[in-house]
Amino acid sequence: QVQLVESGGGLVQPGGSLRLSCAASGSIVSRYSMAWYRQAPGKLRECVATISSGADTTYAGSVRGRFTISRDNAKNTVYLQMDSLKPEDTAVYYCNRYPSRRDYWGQGTQVTVSS
Repeated sequence: QVQLVESGGGLVQPGGSLRLSCAASGSIVSRYSMAWYRQAPGKLRECVATISSGADTTYAGSVRGRFTISRDNAKNTVYLQMDSLKPEDTAVYYCNRYPSRRDYWGQGTQVTVSS
């Protein structure tokens, strides 16, 4: 059973930065495309960044140029560096495979951007 554990969220002021981590229990990080998703209150969950097994990356238009996805295969960990944060980035952030698997969703980590 694969487990994904997200961490690194918190409260940050607009313009600030956070680095999220997603630790996987198995070796899926190196074998599959991975992604970060987020869900804001009252909204559907959306994909904000993906990274392929070949390290190609894609970003949602709302975060392109501000967020960077990366991974460390040796640590089975995926990262999301978030810079120039905006209040509209407030959400619970999750990692999962891309496309996502229903049985891989973890608890997520809360990111709140507010002054």
